[in-house]
Amino acid sequence: MRNDPRIGFVGFGEAGFHIAGGLRGAGIAGITAFDVNADKPGLGEKIRRRAEETGTQLVGSNAELTESTDIVISTVTANQALAAAQQNAPGLHAGQLYADLNSVSPVLKQSIDRVVTSTGAQFVEVAVMAPAPPYGHKVPMLVGGAGAAEFIERMKPFGMQMELTSVKVGEAAATKMCRSVIVKGMEALLTECVLGASRYGAEERVFKSLSETFPGLDWAEMATYMVGRVVVHGERRAREMEEVAETLRSSGVEPIMAEATVRRMDWSAQLGLKKLFGGEAPATHREFADAVAELDKVRT
Repeated sequence: MRNDPRIGFVGFGEAGFHIAGGLRGAGIAGITAFDVNADKPGLGEKIRRRAEETGTQLVGSNAELTESTDIVISTVTANQALAAAQQNAPGLHAGQLYADLNSVSPVLKQSIDRVVTSTGAQFVEVAVMAPAPPYGHKVPMLVGGAGAAEFIERMKPFGMQMELTSVKVGEAAATKMCRSVIVKGMEALLTECVLGASRYGAEERVFKSLSETFPGLDWAEMATYMVGRVVVHGERRAREMEEVAETLRSSGVEPIMAEATVRRMDWSAQLGLKKLFGGEAPATHREFADAVAELDKVRT
């Protein structure tokens, strides 16, 4: 008889929602979540709708969450990852796994590890290597830490795609951080490219030229996708890229490009683009550029 784990999500944003939905579809019935924003106007309604859609039971505190779960999965924003571990620590105990899926530096992962292991629970370092949608719970993951082998053993039967890195915490995080230099850097670069080219009506020729230099890529389609990520996730990505910058800095590399990416992501958040587009990605890169141009007119 299969012994299904009881899963509890700390934070129920995009990653938590899509992974929970996948696990529910794979047959895990006992899924709970605690999100500090669940009672906030607007955002709380979205969280409750997502919980209902995935058959996830929302609880009112960290204590309720840890009391009813075997595996705690942290999917908060990067700047709240350590605080989330500290807030859950009083309810953690031996026999539990605490899996941190947040995009943070190796040093911060190690700090979270110390908080978790001090309770008797086992820590699992997880680096999520692609956006959760459309993969859901099958999104590729690198897994490390003392609890990694048990986490893989318990979750692989449900279709999760995991690669074991090391018992030593930090290797998986370093892989994700360095990958983000490229992925989120490209998002920032294409956003800036679209903004500039659109002012001169040059987008079509820019993308045609890029396709000749880098054949096999639909640059117009990629631009639409990537500016959409900046619009919807700018705030979260800025905090993640701060962790990337810290990772580079701590290894002796000046994070020139990572810090520039932080600026572009924060620009999106400060301009209110997510709210402007109703929390959804623009349909095209042209729609994005036109909207920004109109905002610039208002501000000047």
